[in-house]
Formats: sequence, C-alpha cells, structure tokens
Amino acid sequence: MSEILIALLAGVAAGALNAVGGGGTFVALPALSAVGLSSVTANAASTVALVPGAVAAAWVYRRELTPVGATSTTALTTTSVIGGGLGAGVLLALPAASFDAAVPWLLAFATLVLAFGRQVSHALSAGLGRPVGMTSRAVLIGQFLLAVYGGYFGGAVGIMMLALWSIGLGLDTAVGNPMRVAQLAAIYLSAAVLFAVASDALSAPLLVAAMLTGAIAGGLAGARLALRLPAWLLRSVVLATAVTMTALYFLRG
Repeated sequence: MSEILIALLAGVAAGALNAVGGGGTFVALPALSAVGLSSVTANAASTVALVPGAVAAAWVYRRELTPVGATSTTALTTTSVIGGGLGAGVLLALPAASFDAAVPWLLAFATLVLAFGRQVSHALSAGLGRPVGMTSRAVLIGQFLLAVYGGYFGGAVGIMMLALWSIGLGLDTAVGNPMRVAQLAAIYLSAAVLFAVASDALSAPLLVAAMLTGAIAGGLAGARLALRLPAWLLRSVVLATAVTMTALYFLRG
C-alpha cells in the first residue's frame, strides 16, 4: 500500500508539473525507480501513466491553443506523434545499461535547460535584434527531433519546445504553453502505445494505475492552477524539483 501511495502522489505531482510548466519526469521516474522498477521499465511505465494527465491538461487548454507560426497544428501534432513513437523504439532497442548510464546526464541536461533556457532564448533574440523567423519546415524538423528525445526520455522536452518557438518565431512562452501541453500529450501518447505493447511497462499494473489516476487529477488541477498563479512561482517549483532529483541520481550512481 505504501508503494501504491507513493505512485499516486507522484502521479499527482507529475501531472500538475507537466500542466503548469514541465518537469513531471523529474518526479515520476525517480518514484517508480524507488519502489523497485528498473530505470527503463520505470521510464516506460511513467510515460504510460502520464498520458491521461497530459491529455486532461490539454483538454483544459483546448480554447487557448495558438498556432506555432505558420505551421499547421495538424502537421505539428503528426510530427510529435511520429517522433515520440520513434524515440520510444530507440529506448527499447538499446541496451538497458546505456539508459541507466545516461539518466543522470539526461536529468542534468534537462535541468540546465530549465534553469537557463529562457535566458539563452532571450539573449539570442536580442543579439539578432529579431526572432530568427523559422520556416514551417524548420519548425517541423525541430519538433521531430524534440519528439524523438521526448519519446526516449522526455525530461524538460516541453521547455525545449517553448525555447525553440521563442527563439525561432518570437512566440511568447505564456501564449505557447497550451500548445506545449498538447504536443506533450501527442508525444506521450505514441510512446505509451509502443511501451504498452512491446515492453514490460505494465508489469506492475497497480503502480501504473495509481500513478495514472494521480496524473489525471494533477493534470486537471495543474492546468487550472497555471491560469491563476504567477509564472515565476510555478517555474521555481519545477526547477527546485529538477535540481533535487538530478542531485539524488548522481549521488545514487
């Protein structure tokens, strides 16, 4: 029961974090690893469990969706689905040891993006004197690469999306956040389908069900909360979580 409770609470936190600014992976993956799942299984299981929460948050944001430049939402979402599935396939194809070795560094990279991504984006835009002005094709290529990363691991992929759109198109992060949530749901969905049928992600069904239930509640609550709380406070919570979990993984390794 204690393990189920851990998974439930981690699901609530992860669903809420993904809805308000990203970073759910920083909670979900360590929680499932802590209750005995291997890193690869925990990563796959957390992706499956977080899908409904991401979809729930996207539903809350459905009236706030803003196109990413001239790129159609259909093309962007299709790219996210394909890339997410491919990234999940890469995770399953590579040896588990390679993922175990990569996790702390992936967390560290994602934490740096969380901490400094917006500053880098603003500095580049200021240095150019204007947004880069990416074409739709360039946006889709960038989205595909991010989706592959998201299907493989996913930490801070939403923040990377916002950084890409901000640098390349000058899209305001607050305006782009609903679309970030929608694309995150698309990436998770295709990756989760592959994990469900081709991995042992469902080997601990009670844990997955508990995290899934919590993620739905957290996603719904987090999306509504994000519309009311200051952005700096939400970002601080996500960053503090990321730094803590990254440090713990390096200490454990």
